[in-house]
Amino acid sequence: MILLSYDRRQYQNDMINHIKLLDNVVEIGCHVGISTKIISRLNQDGIVYAFDNSPESNEAMNNLGLDYRNIKFFNKDVRDEKVLYEFVEKYGQIDVLCIDLGGGYHPDTVFKVFFIWSSVLKPRVTMIRNRGLIDFINSATTFENIQSKNGYLESSYKDILPSSLKELQLWSKKNKKLKNQ
Repeated sequence: MILLSYDRRQYQNDMINHIKLLDNVVEIGCHVGISTKIISRLNQDGIVYAFDNSPESNEAMNNLGLDYRNIKFFNKDVRDEKVLYEFVEKYGQIDVLCIDLGGGYHPDTVFKVFFIWSSVLKPRVTMIRNRGLIDFINSATTFENIQSKNGYLESSYKDILPSSLKELQLWSKKNKKLKNQ
């Protein structure tokens, strides 16, 4: 199941309705941990793997980790291929993927992060908060019926393998340096 919202309350209600006690959750775009607290309370017997690379996140999330023992914070850029490779190698699959990157900005980046991370992790549920994606979906028309029932795109996830993430490699710092030389 893939749930899409823009309203923060709806995003958090989706969490309340779909995160279970034993779930392991990846939260991308945790910022200072407002939604992380909700997730941590919901999956008390699971782990919240929270990612954000903003400067404000580091201190707030490290402090939050003192009160909530099931939070593992990563001050990393999820567009860097090494971040995903290292996560998969160390932690493997997860149950729920939550993505809140910029709220309404950069729907292309949000979709790329969703597609790549969900294709590799294959969550049961994905929750995305982004206004641009909702605007696109509500403005588009199609006569084709292509649907996925899980938290990833079942029709195309096999095209993504950790060893060949070409799209993610375009974002990585290593390749950006090579491009600038």
